[in-house]
Parts: sequence; structure tokens; C-alpha cells
Amino acid sequence: MISAIGLPFLMALTLSLVCVPLCRLVALRRGFVARPREDRWHRRPVALFGGVGIAFVLFACVAIFGLTREQPVLVITALAIFVTGLVDDVLSLKPATKLIAQIGLASALLFFGYRLNWLESTTLDSLLTLVWIVGMTNAFNLLDNMDGLCAGIAMIVGVALMIDLLPGAAGTLMFSDVRYLAILLGATGGFLVYNLHPASIFMGDSGSLLLGFSFAAVTLSSGRQAPGRSDILSIVAAPLLVLLIPIFDTTLVTLSRWFSGRRASQGGRDHSSHRLVAIGLSERRAVALLWALAAVGGGLGVVLDRFHTSYSAMAAAFTFLVSMVLFAAYLAGIRVYDDADARMKQGTLTPIVVEFMYKRRVAEVMLDFCLVTVCYYVAFRLRFEDPEEFMKNFTMFTSSLPIVVTAQLVAFFVVGVYRGVWRHFGLMDTLAIAGGVFLGTCSAVLVILFIPYFFTYSRTAFAIYAVLLLMGVTLSRASFRLVSEFLQRQRQSGRRVVIYGAGDAAGLVIRELLGPDARDARILGFIDDDPRKAGIRVMGYSVLGGYSAVTVLIKAASVDAVVVSARTMPPERLNNLQVLCAECGVGLTRLRVGLEEIVDVEAGSDKPAAGVIRQFGS
Repeated sequence: MISAIGLPFLMALTLSLVCVPLCRLVALRRGFVARPREDRWHRRPVALFGGVGIAFVLFACVAIFGLTREQPVLVITALAIFVTGLVDDVLSLKPATKLIAQIGLASALLFFGYRLNWLESTTLDSLLTLVWIVGMTNAFNLLDNMDGLCAGIAMIVGVALMIDLLPGAAGTLMFSDVRYLAILLGATGGFLVYNLHPASIFMGDSGSLLLGFSFAAVTLSSGRQAPGRSDILSIVAAPLLVLLIPIFDTTLVTLSRWFSGRRASQGGRDHSSHRLVAIGLSERRAVALLWALAAVGGGLGVVLDRFHTSYSAMAAAFTFLVSMVLFAAYLAGIRVYDDADARMKQGTLTPIVVEFMYKRRVAEVMLDFCLVTVCYYVAFRLRFEDPEEFMKNFTMFTSSLPIVVTAQLVAFFVVGVYRGVWRHFGLMDTLAIAGGVFLGTCSAVLVILFIPYFFTYSRTAFAIYAVLLLMGVTLSRASFRLVSEFLQRQRQSGRRVVIYGAGDAAGLVIRELLGPDARDARILGFIDDDPRKAGIRVMGYSVLGGYSAVTVLIKAASVDAVVVSARTMPPERLNNLQVLCAECGVGLTRLRVGLEEIVDVEAGSDKPAAGVIRQFGS
């Protein structure tokens, strides 16, 4: 079986490595290039027709290996969607025209028996199938927004789908799907070599539509060939996890444009990759991060499909999905629309959207509802590992779950969990969460004790639940700060900053530099005159040394700005630092935070009124 897959892949890869440069040459000579535009990412003309190279290799190898006889519907509809994309690359079709073509080709697949088989109702399942095909086709089209992103994600998705299909593919029609994927991966891999940053050729709509449509059709073919699987979790969740990044990016872009009063079909630099670059990551690192997330999703999808009775796989999948939702919320907070404020003032945003922006607490409550439910369920699973024993206590779980959820959410509200700001999450917020978990757990236990219906309950299950919930809620609240600091360390652009003084005031400097209005800074580390701090880590950043270390950095042009956070500093040293920074063109800023008396003499009174002033000096 391996040779039957490896040979088509290697042939397609070799042909693609040869054909893609030829397509690039033809595109440049004929003037078919993607020119820089305000709503596009590239800054120089780049040849199109990479999708032509992928399609030529795909359909040539499909004919050579006889797949046109085994999968005629898949091959013909894939060819039709490629032609649609090619016409769009050359003539620039209207979005409505492309959508009509996609719906027509999706209907053709549906007519010949390709469907999801997710729902018992044939009508609803047919409608869902159409949405799936059209949505996935456009998802890969939208994903083609940065060098190497779409092709790399396609390689990861294709490999995951092949691994998922292989065990039951031998001797069945499904094996032709596997060989089709192998050929598609080989053709895409050859293109990816020339599409990595800096790309010399783009695939265009002809390539991205072909990839999205092909993957959607193969998942339908898989469902059609394996209708006997009764576990809805593996049937639905596995393909969603494998194709999570295209779905993730499309959802983020669509909602962001909708909330900002833009059409979903218009272009823009508001994709997940663009937002990662906006906070300081290089293009390569942004693409690599999305590749890694796609690989995690694909791996979890395969594991969940193979071992759908494994509750550890279910817990891992749920954790990953929650993490991706939080990651999307973080990316959505990055400003990518310069005219967002103007649109808000002009009333372009609908009242519903404006109201939603001020109701983010609702999302927190819904997240906690999911966390409480999952943690309580996992606690019962861990407490009663034996399936028979778990089923005996399952009635206890279902009956007590409403009590636990209600008590926990009320406790969180009482202790002030919903008054915190995620971006500034700290130790006191953790203590508030711990208090809320303790109060909610104790309240639920007391209520259960006084209800005659509950003759018995497991104290151990509640103890496990409390620990799991404390960890889950704390990590969810700390996620924004964790993501922000992680991405800060991945930055390859922005002003290189060192902080002079690793004391308590340094935390204020870091908070300002990592704030939403100051994303152009890249913190290199601390400078501190205390020799005992040299080489240690403070707030996640290394102490590089003392005054001599900063002089070396400044003279070597290894730093762009110095921020002095030390409360006290010898005047002579501060003066020398100012002279050195001025000579080398390095910015110097000093943060001063202090308490000062406000003198407010009222008429007829000589007594001053006390007050507080916070000063930021430079």
C-alpha cells in the first residue's frame, strides 16, 4: 500500500518542481502578475499561475494512475473549480459569480451521493453538505494571504486526512481518495518550494479554490464510505479539527469585517497571519506558528477519530478548541483597521454590534459554563474509572450538574471574578478565582446535602473538580497575558529596548511596552547595578549586567532605546548615560512614579489638601 501511495506522490512532486517554474516564466512574460495593492500584503509584483502548475500535475498524474475511472465525479468537479479560479485570476470575476459556480459544483457532488452523513435528516444533511463544501472552498481561498501559508496548511491537512483514511482504505473505493490526496500533496509540495518567503510565485484563486474544494470532497467521500460509525463525536469533530485553521481564519476575518462594517468578500490585511505580524512577529514566524497549530489540530483530529472512546483525547481536543477560541479573542483585539474609530463615530457599526462589544462579560460567563461542565464531568470520569461504575453514578452527575453550575457561576459573581481585566491578570486575580471555586464547591455540596433526592455523593469527585476548575479558569484568564508575552519574545521587528533597573517599577515599564498602544517595542532584557542580579531572570527577562553592559550595547548599536525605571540613580551616572545615548542616537526615557502633595488653599484657610500625582517624565 505504501508503494501505491509513494509512487504517485513522488511523481507529482518531481513534475511540480519542474512545471511551477515554467508557469512562473509564462506568467511573467504574459503579464499575469499580482500587483501590490492597499488591501494586499505583498510589496512587489509576483507571478501568478502557481495554481496552473498544481492543477496540471494533479490532473496529469490522475490520468496516468487511472483515477479518472475510479473517481470521475471528483476529478471533473475539481477540474471545473480550477477553471473557475483560473478565469477569476485572468478576468477577475465578481464574488457572486464565483459563489454561484461553487454552489453548482457542490450540488453536483451532492447529486452523485457525496454527503457528510452527520445528520439523520437527509434534507438537513444535504444543506449542511453544501455549506461545508462552499465554506471550505472559500476558507482556503481566504487563507492564501501570505507566502507559504495556504500551501503549507494544505500539506498538513492532506497528511492528516491520508492518515485518517488509510486504515480502512485497502481494497475499497476510499483508497482512490488516498491516492488522489497523495498526488495533490506532491503537486502542492513542489509549488511550496517556490512559494516560501520571499515567494516568487502565487497560486492564485485557481490553486486555492482547487485545494479547498478537493479537501472538502475527500472528507465527504470518507463519510460516504464509512456510514457505519455511530460515534457522532468522531464523525464531526475529527474533520473539524483537521481543517481547524482554515475554519479559524475564515471565522475571524468574517466576524471582524462584519463588526467593523465591511463586506466579508472584500480584501484586507486582517487575517490571523497579518495580525501576528502586526504585533511584531516576522512573516516566517507567523506562518510557522499557524503551521504548528494546524499540525496540532490535525493530530488531535486523527487521534480522536481512531480512539474516540478515549476521554483523554476528548479532553485534549476540548482544551485545544478552548485555547483556539481564546487565541482568536486575543487576535481580534489587535487593531488592524485604521478607520475603525471613524466608522464607529459615523454609525457604520450596527447597534447590535456596538452593544456586543460592551457585553464581553457574557462571553466570560459562557466560557466558565463550559469549563464547569467539562471539569465536573472529567472529575467523575477520574473518580469512577471503571465504565460500569461510572454508569452507576451517571445519574448523580446529571442530577447534580445544574446545582454545581448555578452555585459556581453565582460564587464567581459574588467574589468579583467577572470584574477583572484579562490583560492585567495577576496574583490577586488568582486568589479571587480560588475563593470563587472554594465558595462554589462548598455551596453545591451543602445544597446537595439538604436535598433528600441525593442519598449519596462523592467527596473525592468534588475535590478533583475543584482542582481542575481552578486550573482551567486560571489558565483561561491568564491566557491573554501568556500569549502577549510569548509573542513579545518572538518579535523580530520593533525598537530594541533595555530597561535600566530590575526593581518593582520595571513591571510598570513592561506593562506599558506590552500595551495595545505600544506594540513596536522588543524588550531585550534588564540592566541593573546590583551585581547579585546579573544573569538571573526577572519577570521573564534576563538581567544583562550593569552600567558597563549597557555602554557596550549602546556603542555596538545593539539597542535602540533605554528606559530608566530605577527610582534612584546617581546624578553623575544618569548624566553620563544621557551623553552616551545622545552621541550614539539611542533614545533615553525615564519613568518616574511618585507621591506628591497637592497644595489647594481655600479662601480663608491656610491648610493644604493632600493628594496624589503620578508623574511620567522623560
